[in-house]
Amino acid sequence: MIQLDEQEKLIVKALIKDPRLSDNQISKTTKVPVMSVNRKRKKLEEEGVLQYYCYLDTSRYGISSLPARQLYVLTFKIGITKAFFLEKIKQEPLVRTNTLHIFESFLGESNGQLLWCLILEGGKGIEIMEIFNGSIVPMVRKHFGEDCITNTFALRVTTQFSLLRNYMPLLNMEKGKLKKTWDEDFLFVD
Repeated sequence: MIQLDEQEKLIVKALIKDPRLSDNQISKTTKVPVMSVNRKRKKLEEEGVLQYYCYLDTSRYGISSLPARQLYVLTFKIGITKAFFLEKIKQEPLVRTNTLHIFESFLGESNGQLLWCLILEGGKGIEIMEIFNGSIVPMVRKHFGEDCITNTFALRVTTQFSLLRNYMPLLNMEKGKLKKTWDEDFLFVD
């Protein structure tokens, strides 16, 4: 388990506020020497602890009203492992062909069974159901067998409230960054 030192926490908090900051800018705001910022940032990146993402808000109606999103949870029959699932998914162009509709995707486990949780996005709920039943389910059955899905659960999600622990687009975000007025004590680092 990785423990962040005090300088690393300051660096991460600065990057949470604005991931586009240079090492020099981080050094200025945190008072951590620039060479230490550079070394520690690279170390955290190499360890896979510090990662960067670009998020394109595809909302059609503005920030407070998202297009239709639905959460689907597929429960697989016993015997389908995470490693087997990932190996099969690599062979399928699903990820490339459905990136327009797959907003997020997670693997989980319940009672010894693998779960695949997807948030699908579309213009209307009925469109999302068509994507799920017309693309996702056939692909899964093709690779894992007709009886591979033992249960499904679907739920319409209406408003994204928080993202990656620190970002709450409706409350603390402005122009793609945390608001300067957002209290640093509210930033989750450890």
